[in-house]
Amino acid sequence: MTTGEKMDKMGWRVTIAIVLAMIVDGLDLQVLALAMPSFMKELKMSPIMTGALSTYTLIGMGLGGIFAGWTSDRVGRVRVTWWSILLFSICTGVIGMANQYWQIAVMRFISGLGLGAVYMIGNLLVAEYVPTRIRNFVLSIVMAGWSVGYVIAALISGYVMPKWGWRPMFLIAVLPGFICLFLMRGLTDPPSWFAARAAARNNPKKKNEFGIIWKDKKLRSIFLLWSLASLGLQYGYYGANTWLPSYLVKDLGVDLKSMGWYLATTYATGIFFKSLVGWLGDKFGRRVMWVVTGITVAIYIPLVINFATKTNVAYLLLVFGGLYGAPYAIFATYLSESFPTSVRGTAMATSYNLGRVGSLISPVLIGWAATNYSIGAGIATCGIAYLMCALLPGIFIQEKMYDPRAVVVDPVATGEAS
Repeated sequence: MTTGEKMDKMGWRVTIAIVLAMIVDGLDLQVLALAMPSFMKELKMSPIMTGALSTYTLIGMGLGGIFAGWTSDRVGRVRVTWWSILLFSICTGVIGMANQYWQIAVMRFISGLGLGAVYMIGNLLVAEYVPTRIRNFVLSIVMAGWSVGYVIAALISGYVMPKWGWRPMFLIAVLPGFICLFLMRGLTDPPSWFAARAAARNNPKKKNEFGIIWKDKKLRSIFLLWSLASLGLQYGYYGANTWLPSYLVKDLGVDLKSMGWYLATTYATGIFFKSLVGWLGDKFGRRVMWVVTGITVAIYIPLVINFATKTNVAYLLLVFGGLYGAPYAIFATYLSESFPTSVRGTAMATSYNLGRVGSLISPVLIGWAATNYSIGAGIATCGIAYLMCALLPGIFIQEKMYDPRAVVVDPVATGEAS
């Protein structure tokens, strides 16, 4: 059975709290990017040392996401999300008072643990409260919260950093995190989690969630497919995001440093496209929209490379800003409905965070291609990655295999699954 197709009061509270958490998540990451030039100047950091701060953050996010997914299956989604927000909020504030490189590096890694946890478990928590008929649209709004955080950080930085420097930016970023913690007071885990946990406790053959996923042939196949799809998604997304501006500057002679519209339009259209694609995902299906968005981006990337000029690049980027993040509007819903409740946190978080390898290698591989061939050739590999990302789940993974909101006796938790 399910808990009905209406959104109850607790569901709305959870959704509002997690949207704010995602805004804070995006705000935190963008503040780091905006503060990097100031780090280099004030703390005498080399470009390599400064760039490594993002790597430390990504590593922390990967490890934190996997651990949080496994923990959320055992102790609950709300508890893991709450502590994760507290962790990165405190660490972000500490960075505002740091005076040495190693202090910032350590805080970024620890912050990453919390950021990665909130990103996956927050979406999972909402998925288990929202009815199927509107789940994709609501989760697309949650995912768009990340882009909203980027926009807010960009707007605030224009006023704060010229007058007071980078430190207040990190202190300001703490405030919405604690507001989010306040909103999460009294939230409880969804009924589906309690049902799955009760079944697991009553199972005399207790097993680790990772072992359950790997032993079950169906779960293992879906898990591996989503891991590969996540790798393709993050390779394409982070590769294009990192290198497309450089391509436009070097090959087209576009002065992006004086074009604030590039960031602004990318984030603004991203918010609109994610919401639209999320709504369409409820109307036409997750699988259809996943394939459509992935293939569209795969086709659009080489079009930008081959047809962009100084006169039309603004319009091409306006569309690109919405398209390249559009698969994320479907991702959380499609993924959450691919696994049973008892291992959903572990499976979702681990498959996505294994895919972070793509985000780490794409800037390097594209850089190698740019050195030996051209930036355009490197960016073209992002189109291939998006195509792989679209087709693997689209061909092999059904949609709506499990209802995250369903309160049932979980056959995986009881050991009755094949």
